[in-house]
Amino acid sequence: KHNYLVMNLEELPGVMKEAFMLARTGRPGPVLVDVPKDIQQQLGMPMWDEPVAISGYLNRLPQEPRFLAVQKIYDAIKESKKPVLYIGGGTCDSSEELREFARRCNIPVVSTLMGLGNFPASDPQFYGMLGMHGTVASNYAVDQADLLLAFGVRFDDRVTGKLEAFASRARIVHVDVDPAEINKNKESHITICADIKPVLQILNSLAGDSPLPDAHFSAWVAEMNAKREEFPMKYPQKDNVIVPQYAIQVVQEETEGKAIVSTGVGQHQMWSAQWYDFDYPRHWVTSGGLGSMGFGLPSALGAQAAFDGYDGRGVKTVINFDGDGSFMMNPQELATVFVHNLPVKTVVLNNQHLGMVVQWEDRFYKHNRAHTYLGKSDAEWHVTYNEADIYPDLPLM
Repeated sequence: KHNYLVMNLEELPGVMKEAFMLARTGRPGPVLVDVPKDIQQQLGMPMWDEPVAISGYLNRLPQEPRFLAVQKIYDAIKESKKPVLYIGGGTCDSSEELREFARRCNIPVVSTLMGLGNFPASDPQFYGMLGMHGTVASNYAVDQADLLLAFGVRFDDRVTGKLEAFASRARIVHVDVDPAEINKNKESHITICADIKPVLQILNSLAGDSPLPDAHFSAWVAEMNAKREEFPMKYPQKDNVIVPQYAIQVVQEETEGKAIVSTGVGQHQMWSAQWYDFDYPRHWVTSGGLGSMGFGLPSALGAQAAFDGYDGRGVKTVINFDGDGSFMMNPQELATVFVHNLPVKTVVLNNQHLGMVVQWEDRFYKHNRAHTYLGKSDAEWHVTYNEADIYPDLPLM
């Protein structure tokens, strides 16, 4: 989100205060503080009382939402026949308000990759992740919607595809805490730049004072349920191997969906999003837009180290689902697991190549291979390929 280079010791206390304020206000995000070696070796007495005043930042932070602006959203809901609630990572701190709002209004809910868990996957109103790796039902919902309630999202290209065709039938309401995201990728008809929690609180108050009829969206919900039944998520079954989707489902059942799950980046990441049902916020830790391979294991370590054993939901386990390629980006973190005796579980879905890169090579680059198989060279694979060969042989290693 921001970065600092500390050039003298006296700057350090003020820089650290500013860095934490920036990281936690507005749209939360990481702040890098670069402290050179010569500064690290100096001694000094910090002055912690200096006020933080960042010119041009504090006055641009989102204000409390105006009631009349939120009233326009509720009026649009009452006028619509096919509304869809499209939620993203920006709703993670307002999950309870979000659930109340969706259930009060009986609106179908779809989620981005980063929004999973903010609305329960087990709820009949949830139609899954949308976009390139999403469900048929969720993409159908957005395509057919006459009102799209985009809460805490950024209209990423993995969700929208061709922007001009995305939600082309719908009036679009965009609520986000970051002013830079409003109308950046997709023009919206109603916009509010504010924290989503107070917006949802006002919407819930309006829904309580002027409730919608129980059957207001019943035809639309029935249409969505039929589409979900017609096109369920499925995967090929094989007798000679454990397919990755099945492995994820088994872990889901054994943990009762209560584990904190991290992933690397690749096909295993999408399979985890599709086949592990997240019912709670902040139980899904993955690298979305940045897409950093090797993210899974160190993230799981951080979650496990911060986890005190019980958070009121019976969470007992932290699991990292990883691909063989993504896992090999950060295997040195196994030393951290050992040193700190952290009970992180890692499930490696080993398909012996960089699966998502190969998928794109096949789709967009005429099957040309560029260093995507782990082990033999590309030339050797073409000559001596044997399905029984496993590279890398992680159990042997």
